[in-house]
Amino acid sequence: MTKKLFLPFLFLLFYVSGFCQIIVKNDAYKVSFSNKYHQPIYVSYTLYKGGGDCDRAKFRFKNDDARLETATDDDYDKKGYDKGHLANAEDFAFDCVKDELTFRYYNCLPQKANLNRGVWKSNETKVREWSQTDHLFIVCGGVFGNTKMGNVYVPTYCWKVVQSISTKKVLFCGWFTNTSAATVEEITVPELEKRLKSKINLHK
Repeated sequence: MTKKLFLPFLFLLFYVSGFCQIIVKNDAYKVSFSNKYHQPIYVSYTLYKGGGDCDRAKFRFKNDDARLETATDDDYDKKGYDKGHLANAEDFAFDCVKDELTFRYYNCLPQKANLNRGVWKSNETKVREWSQTDHLFIVCGGVFGNTKMGNVYVPTYCWKVVQSISTKKVLFCGWFTNTSAATVEEITVPELEKRLKSKINLHK
């Protein structure tokens, strides 16, 4: 990837500067993680010809990085939230090693079922379709308010940006509500930047 590719996402440098983030990198994706919120702030990855037939039945979420104070199974137990992948599992189903790496607590956010299994999943399917003919750069994350599962923060909103690596064109920029009636609003990158900047003041 060229430096030019990241220009639409320079706002992330400002956004994450309001958090004490820890960077995690593996063969599938990159994470900016906050121990204060016990959650990833954003995840980024590239995708080409996503999908496959890897069997994920035995994969379970875990934390394999001792630096990170992630959520746990107990945090999610009977709380009414799905473990919503940021780097989508099915995107990496062509490689079972990479696919298993998506089952990490630093790669998921608490999402209401109508988000995780609804508009978020529909978007993931669309992105995978785009990836059949184009190399994509994807970055997504959450915006936190005051809702918690114990000490673990729950995002009020989730967001995602998808960019073509070949043309540098932003194919999708979306703002998702994390509610039982989850919705998605397509917005511009400047509007996303504006919203993230306004929300970060909540955490200073």
